[in-house]
Amino acid sequence: MREAEVKAVLIDPTQGAPVILLKDRHSSKVLPIWIGQSEAVSIASALRRERPPRPMSHDLMKSLLEAVGARVEKVIISDLRDNVFYATIYLRTSDGALYEIDARPSDSVALALRVDAPIYISENVFDQSAMEFPDVFFEDEDQGEGAVVESELEPAEEEEENDPEEERQKFEEFVDRELNLAEFKRYID
Repeated sequence: MREAEVKAVLIDPTQGAPVILLKDRHSSKVLPIWIGQSEAVSIASALRRERPPRPMSHDLMKSLLEAVGARVEKVIISDLRDNVFYATIYLRTSDGALYEIDARPSDSVALALRVDAPIYISENVFDQSAMEFPDVFFEDEDQGEGAVVESELEPAEEEEENDPEEERQKFEEFVDRELNLAEFKRYID
């Protein structure tokens, strides 16, 4: 199993659909997963630690778990069948029982970000779908996870020595020229 972090939420320029990039914490490979618009907004909101005036669905899930004394131990992007990703949420109740809940990867990631649960990718899924991602985007791991790259959003804040616009441009060039998103469109969540 590979521990992963959300490295970016971006828009597929060919489809106009949101994509999350899950980066393996021990390599430069990423797993792109196409997700719905509302899930992308929810994930971006969690990455930025934004608090909406009213709870979004994943905030509600977090509140429900807290109310009954349950916690998410981890989520795993567990399978890829017929070009569809599957995920499992591992939920521990207050009496110690462990439940494995089938879920969409986008919902699993959105919830994991809110409850600070680790995200994993199964070896099988990783071997089938992960791809190399240039190291230039991962040089400064202290910046944290989750760059949100979307035309309506500002780039994630960077340290003063880095030019945010230059970094964003490099990232967008990579997405446009090197990351063949059309090849992965069959993996829509």
